[in-house]
Amino acid sequence: MAISSGGDASENLSVYRLRWVGYGLLLFALVDTVHSFAIANPADPRFGINLIGQFVERVVVPLLGFALVFFGEFYGRKAPEKLILRFLSWLCLLLAVAYFLMIPPLLLQTFGLKSQVNAKAKEFETAQLAQLKKVEDQLKSSSPEDIKKIATQLSSMGAPVDPNKPDAVKTQIEGRIKSMRDQIPAQVQQQVSQFRGLTRNAVKWTLGAVISGVLFIYLWKSSRWAR
Repeated sequence: MAISSGGDASENLSVYRLRWVGYGLLLFALVDTVHSFAIANPADPRFGINLIGQFVERVVVPLLGFALVFFGEFYGRKAPEKLILRFLSWLCLLLAVAYFLMIPPLLLQTFGLKSQVNAKAKEFETAQLAQLKKVEDQLKSSSPEDIKKIATQLSSMGAPVDPNKPDAVKTQIEGRIKSMRDQIPAQVQQQVSQFRGLTRNAVKWTLGAVISGVLFIYLWKSSRWAR
């Protein structure tokens, strides 16, 4: 980019302003990256996916920062800044590679979680049905005192039954068991639907990583003058 050196002073000052904004955005992106690693929870099975998602969602800031820093090419640059520009130019290539490398683990972890979610949903369904079956079996051959204990057990499972009405408590328990059994498929479906939302995000982040990698490659190639 050619900039007049003998005419419009305000235009020349704008070049410096844009560059300083660019450096500020790059510093902001660096702080944000450190913060993302600091608050990440490796114990969460979605740790890697969420971290990659954050980098893709926030990539606009460093992209804009690099574009502004490179604005004006060598106009008004001092020797130390030229060394920084050389480093930043190669950093664009490194970031392009990094974003391309995010794609395989993003896809692998997403589909790996699918089997985990399905297994946990099945385990939850089996455990709930087994627990309700156990209560039903106890109910069939229970004394009034046993029925009170069953009512207390159901209350602890989130289905409150009044244990102080022995005459009606058995009917209440049977109704509660049926209601809880009917709710199990919806609870299982809710767990599976969480994975579907993650899948949609993974597709979006994969496309975002591809676009980000291409743009960083473009910044690296267009900043050949800085190397």
